[in-house]
Amino acid sequence: MSQTLTDLDRPLLEIKNLQVGFQTQRGLVPAVNGIDITLMPGQTLAIVGESGSGKSTTAHAIINLLPGSGRITGGEVLFDGQDLAKLTEHQMQDVRGRNIGFVPQDPMSNLNPVWSIGFQVEEAIRANGIASGKDVKKHAIQVLKEAGLADADTRMRQFPHQFSGGMRQRVLIGMGLSSRPRLLIADEPTSALDVTVQRVILDHLETLTRDIGTAVLFITHDLGLAAERAEQLVVMYKGKVVESGPSREILENPQHPYTQRLVAAAPSLASRRIQASGAALGHLQHQETDAGAHVDLIEAAENRAEKQAAPHRHESAIVVDSLTKVFKIRGEKGEGKHFKAVDDVSFSVERGTTMALVGESGSGKSTVAKLLLRLEEATSGRIDIDGANIAPLAGRDLLGLRRKMQPVFQDPYGSLDPLRNIGNTIAEPLLVHKVGDRASRRARVDELLEQVALPSALATRYPNELSGGQRQRVAIARALALKPEIVILDEAVSALDVLVQAQILTLLAELQSELGLTYVFITHDLAVVRVIADQVCVMQKGRIVEAASVDEVFDNPREQYTRDLLDAIPGANLRLGA
Repeated sequence: MSQTLTDLDRPLLEIKNLQVGFQTQRGLVPAVNGIDITLMPGQTLAIVGESGSGKSTTAHAIINLLPGSGRITGGEVLFDGQDLAKLTEHQMQDVRGRNIGFVPQDPMSNLNPVWSIGFQVEEAIRANGIASGKDVKKHAIQVLKEAGLADADTRMRQFPHQFSGGMRQRVLIGMGLSSRPRLLIADEPTSALDVTVQRVILDHLETLTRDIGTAVLFITHDLGLAAERAEQLVVMYKGKVVESGPSREILENPQHPYTQRLVAAAPSLASRRIQASGAALGHLQHQETDAGAHVDLIEAAENRAEKQAAPHRHESAIVVDSLTKVFKIRGEKGEGKHFKAVDDVSFSVERGTTMALVGESGSGKSTVAKLLLRLEEATSGRIDIDGANIAPLAGRDLLGLRRKMQPVFQDPYGSLDPLRNIGNTIAEPLLVHKVGDRASRRARVDELLEQVALPSALATRYPNELSGGQRQRVAIARALALKPEIVILDEAVSALDVLVQAQILTLLAELQSELGLTYVFITHDLAVVRVIADQVCVMQKGRIVEAASVDEVFDNPREQYTRDLLDAIPGANLRLGA
């Protein structure tokens, strides 16, 4: 009995003065600079901070899976008293999987598209020495069932592309917990999921870890999720821990100026304005504690209210009438099945305003975006852009539509060419549409990088050298290159931390005001909708079930489905305070 108490009193994970650097041509670049973290058995701890703060680097350093030239240059990573930093690769293989599970950030790029789900789960089970022979398949089915996937026998034969984002994430969580590890490291495990799926998965993860006594280390940029799901919170900034302690205490009463900025930038259901940083994020200083460092939020709210109250003087930029899209899906025996992804959808977007499309995964939001962009052909219905039907457009006319209407896609990993550097990626639309000469295109790239708060030095780098948030900013810069009239943003800020998210949303609002841009904003984050949109359409199973102004939908939702979406937002009832 006393032995058990001793084990419980001793930290499961203790990081002491950890230092991590990446070797470059210019020497060693520090990424984590002397951090200390303590995690007790069965405890849940969240690490929050902006992109590039060292969150994911810390997580990968624990299990010695640092990318490229990264290496631990100092400090200790004590797991149950054993320093993991001193273990050989062979010794670490015994620790990874068996004692420490890992759930990576992006389920699509972390599941092999050419292997079935069952094969990949079985491989993980074999590699961790959990089972052998015929028991491997039985254990794999059990893992998928525990991960919340019904009919696991059938699912074993399917491939990643046949799974939704939520289902793929469940597979990774199941694989991470398959060996009943004592510690699970989850790197942004639900960042790409809608709020209802996110809640189901986190509830399931909480149940599994509680039943087997697993401690959890969360990496997240969602402060509401951190407050709701983690007992302890660690705030990181530029490779250092700036504040740590009980999560609710920190978020309700942040002490450090950086934490205060994080909390101030987090959108919530109470928000009625866009909050902006007083300075560029790259120049943020800890000493900035005066009130002048923040935007006058009341004035911003009043300006936005005046804009919404003003009568519209312009015609609709987008009119969608009875839009329907039916996909033909091949059945198991070759017979075709019809799936109605978009079902009789109608809406209009006034020029210079923002219309948000919200709903769960599979509700039809992204399909509507593809139909607007003519990346998919509508089965029936009509789309008018500036009063003209886009269905018959072809050749040069279609190219003209592309110049007028630009997309920002959901996945910052898949939407950038890995073989093209950032400068060429942003300049590509200018090249395709024959805009300017080489010098003017280079100047435009520098201007766009500055607009999205990225240093011009990144122009020569490649996507794999950037964080997820930086990649999404590059995607936004590319969309703005041609100065389009309409921008379709498909989950454009879901991969961004709250500070960068606030800056990007403010940038989008400023560009809209200056250039008269029209936005269709597709998102699963309703708190973001509150601060960026004028109108909102709620989609469920291909249909629009509720449509009104943002204030009407959020203050007095008519449909139970809308209320469920609002209730599922992590930390919705938490009062964040600065």
